Amino acid sequence: MHAHATFYRRVEDALATPDLPEKMERATSRLVAARHAAFAAFTDGEHVRDRARAIRADVIANLDRYLERFATAAESRGGRVHWAETGADAVRIVQEIARTGGVGTAVKSKSMVSEEIDLNAALESAGVRVVETDLGEWIVQLARDHPSHIIAPIIHKSGEDIARVMRERLGASAEDTRDPAAMAALARRMLRAEFLRADMGISGSNFGVAETGSLCLVTNEGNGRLTTTVPRIHVALMGIERIVSTLGDLAIMLQLLARSATGQKLSVYTNILTGPRRVGEPDGPEELHIVLVDNRRSGLAGTDVAEILYCIRCGACLNGCPVYQAIGGHAYGSVYPGPVGAVLTPALRGLHEFGELPHASSLCGACREICPVRIDIPRMLLTLRATGVETEGAPAWIARGLRTYAALATRPALFRAAAGAARRLTRLRARNGWIGRLPGPLAGWTRQRDFPAFARRSFQDQWRARKRRAS
Repeated sequence: MHAHATFYRRVEDALATPDLPEKMERATSRLVAARHAAFAAFTDGEHVRDRARAIRADVIANLDRYLERFATAAESRGGRVHWAETGADAVRIVQEIARTGGVGTAVKSKSMVSEEIDLNAALESAGVRVVETDLGEWIVQLARDHPSHIIAPIIHKSGEDIARVMRERLGASAEDTRDPAAMAALARRMLRAEFLRADMGISGSNFGVAETGSLCLVTNEGNGRLTTTVPRIHVALMGIERIVSTLGDLAIMLQLLARSATGQKLSVYTNILTGPRRVGEPDGPEELHIVLVDNRRSGLAGTDVAEILYCIRCGACLNGCPVYQAIGGHAYGSVYPGPVGAVLTPALRGLHEFGELPHASSLCGACREICPVRIDIPRMLLTLRATGVETEGAPAWIARGLRTYAALATRPALFRAAAGAARRLTRLRARNGWIGRLPGPLAGWTRQRDFPAFARRSFQDQWRARKRRAS
């Protein structure tokens, strides 16, 4: 991934990657089919979606109050809550916990926030060895790659790709990589030793429960439980928006999360953690540190894009998005790809750097339709596009083109003359009704697909002829 290249350059690289669109289409189609089947069998599904949206709206509207309740409850049960205004603050807090605790090795369960703040590199620079333990994240780490999906980090890799990584990075044998079961067994053998030697476990948190100070972690692998219970120190990173009020509200969210993500009624491991190990208990960490990460989230409250904070990170909008299916996650240049990332990344990090992302959408509405909490992503994409034009300005050729169109569209005679000329010109350039290459900036369209020539007769001409025949 060319992190510093433009979005359009990254898209070109993605489209030129052999078999990437086919891999993405196969994987996302399976996930969408599983999601549809799960909701078809969920008789109360639409009501639950409405209820979940109301829960998320209430939390975001009253976030300060719920965060205070959560922090008070978590500390009353032995946890330590740390407030990180920025990503750099969060990194510094975790580094200090590691330094104070004499941490040499840390194991990590999957955490989007840790990717957002680039925690692994910061800990490694401080002398802490970090091992990812989610199978997909582990492969990404071995390959020195980046995740390309919110819930399926290696959706862009085939089984053979993974086997190649294991052979090259681990010296795995042909027997070790003969099939998915053998590769999973190899990973299990290697990672279990890491859990036993680690001083610190680092996790994300799907939800924090305000009334109890509990953390809810949802995974399909046992690595989450081992990460949070075997090492003597557990550090949980949580974006400040990931709060629910009560355990009852948590139950509502859990009915939607797995169904939307993978089509399961419930993930294999749904863990609710409340405080560190208590006196007399044989298992669990000696210390629990919860790092609440703002990193510009609070600045979205009350804005036209605050609704993006409702997201529960199921990844369903990615699976349903035709743009994401074509280009994969790396093209977005961000930890958060797909429709949610096209809103969240520029909202958090600015349109100056990520102003192209709101345009990475056909506005078909598939993301809004599939979202479990009905987030109106297309509306926010349009808002960000408008803001980008106001603050950054539109490309000169688009601005001139729109002014020309406005001048023609308000003068019917000129518009008909221009449309007639366009019909003749496009048909002259076309072969079998399609144009293979458009001039100037319009060539961006025909790099990947042909452009249809205009019809021989305009709709108005056809309508007038039809009226004449009818009379």
